[in-house]
Amino acid sequence: MTANDIHLEGRRAIVTGGARGIGRAIVERFVRSGAKVAIWDRDEGRGQGAAQEIDGKSVMAQAVDVTDTAAVEAALKATETAQGPTDIMVTSAGITGPIATVADYDPTDWRHVIEVDLIGVYACLRCVAPGMRTRGWGRIVNIASIAGKEGNPNASAYSAAKAGVIALTKSLGKELAETGVLVNAVAPAVIETELFEQMTKEHIAWMTSKIPMNRVGQTHEVAALVAWLSSEDCSFSTGATFDLSGGRATY
Repeated sequence: MTANDIHLEGRRAIVTGGARGIGRAIVERFVRSGAKVAIWDRDEGRGQGAAQEIDGKSVMAQAVDVTDTAAVEAALKATETAQGPTDIMVTSAGITGPIATVADYDPTDWRHVIEVDLIGVYACLRCVAPGMRTRGWGRIVNIASIAGKEGNPNASAYSAAKAGVIALTKSLGKELAETGVLVNAVAPAVIETELFEQMTKEHIAWMTSKIPMNRVGQTHEVAALVAWLSSEDCSFSTGATFDLSGGRATY
């Protein structure tokens, strides 16, 4: 099936966690739509490999730990020196963390999930939003999760972090509503990625059982929605969360 055309010619994007999974699918879709893209990923080798495999002329890679605010600031400076001012930021970097009850969840692991999945998003938005605001145009898309709306049992840290991402999206969307910078989130249900390797078969089966379509989503389906949210066609949506759940979402 041929993808619908979404025009991003001349746009420059950053995709965190862009070396794999949902992030990589977004990079691929952006390139097909005409954008230049910087992959920000803590796995430098994998990021460089993905850049070359996708399109060495249109994609660059930067090693970044999104939990380190100084590293994020340095990465933005290096990225914009190489490809110009950033028009689009997609925060896709994330981890699921252990599957455990709240009582059994190790505090260090719980904090680490919050650091990566929520504070890492804040660090990136804090850094990139001022330039977009000054230039009068920008698109920010945060990858949240249905877990942030409904709360998945035995995944309290991930659910809490993604709920925070949704609230952060609403807050920043309102702050920038009159600036030409739009801020939205996507809340997928289960998407087939390498993160499945961090989950038990029982947990995946439980999540899939909640989806009326009775299947998991695919990364290209997330990328298609993100591409639209990053385009000129998205012009009156900000501070919103777009479900991609196969019918699971109830509000």
